[in-house]
Amino acid sequence: MELNHKTFGAGDPIIILHGLFGTLDNWQTVAKKLAEHYMVYIVDQRNHGRSAHVEGQNYKLMAEDLADFMEENWIHNAHIIGHSMGGKTAMQFAADYPDMLNKLVVVDIAPKVYKGGHQTIFDALLSVDMEKVQTRKEVEEQLSKYIDDAGVRLFLMKNLSRKKEGGFQWKMNLQEIYINYSNILDNIEMEDSVKNESLFINGGKSNYVNEADQIEIQKLFPEASFETIENAGHWVHAEQPKALIEHVLKFLSQ
Repeated sequence: MELNHKTFGAGDPIIILHGLFGTLDNWQTVAKKLAEHYMVYIVDQRNHGRSAHVEGQNYKLMAEDLADFMEENWIHNAHIIGHSMGGKTAMQFAADYPDMLNKLVVVDIAPKVYKGGHQTIFDALLSVDMEKVQTRKEVEEQLSKYIDDAGVRLFLMKNLSRKKEGGFQWKMNLQEIYINYSNILDNIEMEDSVKNESLFINGGKSNYVNEADQIEIQKLFPEASFETIENAGHWVHAEQPKALIEHVLKFLSQ
């Protein structure tokens, strides 16, 4: 399956994978800085952004999508950076295609099953009647009935796309994501530990990864190292991009 993507820079390849409800544009600022040293690909994962709307959404499929993307673009191996859902895709890719991976960077996610916490967001997104709304303001007003945080509303509204005939639509395949939400919460499948060098970066204010998770990660990724970025929650790349870039560049250059 062809994944929508953008490319910056030149040199050894880095591929960056966004999280749930995200798009490649969420990582464009980070990508451009990393592109001063590397060739950086940012991609929309299946059913997100401008990539294909297809049936099925699980980490085996998304890892296979990434392998296909690399083959189609003549990338023999690459550093992979993944955040949240993208981090799980990156870990699954590391388990399934270790020879195509150079170094792995996982941002604020563990390879475990998570409890659902996005129902309010789904309710908000599904409440918007795309046949009736005519302005972005109308969409935000509908979302605000469910979501108080203006930053979260702005993040979600980056998924809005204007139709040629007028009105709006979601770039993402919202129904398919909703149907497969339990798969997105699921753990990754690993038969053996991953020997590639790996860096797990966590937000100091985030509760996505705890000490027990780090112990389990170390078992599955024995070459893993850990960094915590203070004053950052789950969206580390948006809240502390400079610190994140510094950690990534140091790790990749070692």
